[in-house]
Amino acid sequence: MGSLAQREDLQDDEDKNSAFTWEVQANNRAYNVQFKEKVFLCWQKKKYKTNVIRTAKYNFFSFLPLNLYEQLHRVSNLYFLLIIILQSIPDISTLPWFSLGAPMVCLLFIRATRDLVDDIGRHKSDRTINNRPCQILMGKSFKRKKWQNLCVGDVVCLHKDNIVPADMLLLASTEPSSLCYVETVDIDGETNLKFRQALMVTHKELTSVKKMASFQGTVTCEAPNSRLHHFVGCLEWNDKKYSLDIGNLLLRGCRIRNTDTCYGMVIYAGFDTKIMKNCGKIHLKRTKLDLLVNKLVVVVSCQQGCHLPGLSFLLLQNV
Repeated sequence: MGSLAQREDLQDDEDKNSAFTWEVQANNRAYNVQFKEKVFLCWQKKKYKTNVIRTAKYNFFSFLPLNLYEQLHRVSNLYFLLIIILQSIPDISTLPWFSLGAPMVCLLFIRATRDLVDDIGRHKSDRTINNRPCQILMGKSFKRKKWQNLCVGDVVCLHKDNIVPADMLLLASTEPSSLCYVETVDIDGETNLKFRQALMVTHKELTSVKKMASFQGTVTCEAPNSRLHHFVGCLEWNDKKYSLDIGNLLLRGCRIRNTDTCYGMVIYAGFDTKIMKNCGKIHLKRTKLDLLVNKLVVVVSCQQGCHLPGLSFLLLQNV
């Protein structure tokens, strides 16, 4: 009971922290761009992220230092690096330093090559996703643009079998009562179709492209979070407010099914979307064998450390 109460308190705290601090106006990029958030002291950045996705760990400049930093996190590599340094001192070792240095450089090169190949694959995947086409309302007509050109507040037209490019508020569809059927297998693994429904006010009013272009509704909702099945907000339009929930939201990664055409307004883009919030950061992968080797190297190092006083005594005698 205590853990359940603690979990509810944490949920309440999260709701308070993310409650209705997100404001997006439709078809008004200039209005949405003006919002800033404080990063550090006087340094500010744009509050709303673009729809560009970058999941790769390295770039051209950060690959070498970052990869070396990750490889030296392995205790075995640090151990051999210490041995190489000791071998470079003639009074300690009679073997040349490159007798162990050359194999270690080869090992680091092989691992770096493997990491580079994996990261090139991530770059290609990111480029493919960012360059997917979609139809964005520009002026008084829908134009074919790339996913990376999407911004919050944009109105997007989706057709059957299209993938939803961002978290969007469903405005209308060609189905009765503006129903929209989506497949969420890429998000939660479920193959059965789910339905989303637009508000009746937008279903009745937004019946043409001209009316879509003149739509100036403002959505006020919770800040981006990782809860896939939860959304709270309200739509303010024509001096009236309408409540919103997860049933009105199309999540990024869903696929439109059994619906000819639907229209949505981008609420969260890029890394602010719920699916990207659930991805998390890419961490250095460690196998159980790596962890075991690290422990063994620490044990061996501690055993060798016991002989350091004797080694120092011998060095002093030679001097």
